[in-house]
Amino acid sequence: MDFAVNALNVLAMAFVVVIGLAAGVAVVLFVTDRMQTSDAIRRNYPVIGRFRGMFTTLGEFFRQYFFAMDREELPFNRAQRDWVERASENAGNTIAFGSTRNLSVPGTPIFVNAAFPPLIKQYAETRAMVIGPHAALPYRAPSIFNISGMSFGALSQPAVRALSRGAARAGIWMNTGEGGLSPYHLEGGCDIVFQIGTANYGVRDAHGNLDDDKLRAVAENPCVRMFEIKLAQGAKPGKGGILPSEKVSAEIAAIRGIEMGKPSISPNRHAGIDDWGDLLDLIGHVREVTGKPVGFKTVLGSSDPWEEFFEEVLRRGVEHAPDFITVDGGEGGTGASPMPLMDLVGMSIREALPRMVDLRDRHGFKERIRIIASAKLMVPGDVAWAICAGADFVTSARGFMFSLGCIQALKCNRNTCPTGITTHDPRLQRGLVVEEKDQRVAQYARGILSEVETIAHSVGVAAPRQMRRRHVRIVQADGHSVPLSKLFPPHDGEGGALGR
Repeated sequence: MDFAVNALNVLAMAFVVVIGLAAGVAVVLFVTDRMQTSDAIRRNYPVIGRFRGMFTTLGEFFRQYFFAMDREELPFNRAQRDWVERASENAGNTIAFGSTRNLSVPGTPIFVNAAFPPLIKQYAETRAMVIGPHAALPYRAPSIFNISGMSFGALSQPAVRALSRGAARAGIWMNTGEGGLSPYHLEGGCDIVFQIGTANYGVRDAHGNLDDDKLRAVAENPCVRMFEIKLAQGAKPGKGGILPSEKVSAEIAAIRGIEMGKPSISPNRHAGIDDWGDLLDLIGHVREVTGKPVGFKTVLGSSDPWEEFFEEVLRRGVEHAPDFITVDGGEGGTGASPMPLMDLVGMSIREALPRMVDLRDRHGFKERIRIIASAKLMVPGDVAWAICAGADFVTSARGFMFSLGCIQALKCNRNTCPTGITTHDPRLQRGLVVEEKDQRVAQYARGILSEVETIAHSVGVAAPRQMRRRHVRIVQADGHSVPLSKLFPPHDGEGGALGR
């Protein structure tokens, strides 16, 4: 009995202490909130007003897991993320009881199934496509789907390693992004596209200018197959890359050729490119120094200025043309970008891609200049649409981030990514096991290629690159759909040599 009484007394005392501490904390918070001047809600409603900020922060997570429907979230909805997860795990990607997609939403692509699709014995393999026939070392690119530019620095070391190894497993290329070539890009032995950003990271001299000796040294690596000059990217057209100071470690600084611990902010454009002639001069120079195919990445604000570009190429001659053009859409993504540029600047890939393809084809460069499409194209339907629109290749960044385990936590611009993909915190990186994730990367790429082939066979062709604009219809505002070939008529019509 005495023991029970003593225990109750201890519990009562503990309860009183806890209540006292809570009351003391509440008083301190009350005084603090009442005295501060920056937040009107907390000043007028001390303590209670703090819950508003907490609920606002937690709101995006509650919506993601409890309230948003499968097709509602942005930038990527649950249905898209789940498809990537299943493909990455090599799990079945069949569904039951009908589609959850609203097929009446304007812009929705609907593929035109053939009355008599090809039999299995009539299927054809997707052949390697040559890029850069006028380069000393042309590249025979084996895959239509590849990894878009993501820099070491924006991504963590284990993330880059897993992507490199996964790309090698799947036989696809990996773009370095503008942050230079790291040992981790080379670890898997995959094909590499080296991106030259506006700051010339990795190939710059002490003043930030392009260094031919460093450029030549990068090109001597047999894994580096092409060079891409970045003019603009979809998330921030007209502004350079942003890498916060906390991510600029000694290793990253050495690879980029910059000072450690300071923000790595690229210029908004290449200082030496003032017109189309300058751009072609730089392309020719890099191709001459490296011996490898050279192209550029851009975002269309309007197709009108590009008429002058192709006219300049015609004037100079076909050998001076870029070997490829990567078209990024205004909906493209990144780890850090000002909201007005991410939301409001740059033409959508749905409009920009067919416009650039038509410009190229109308000027007679269909077999000379390859078109690479990029911007939120991470599931089979989007990739198949891009091929129908005229892309020769499709690249994805965020699709491969999801294959690594990205949960769309929206922390890419900080150093707190919970999955270890975009952080340099060793504790968080520990969660990303390279030997596991590289297999997921490869399986995701294979899953995309397999299901794009399925769509191609459904519309009646033997291989994906045989798909044309007539094979996909686009839902309009009134609920009806029209062929993409009517929205963007090929310059010679569907029956001509281009067949787009």
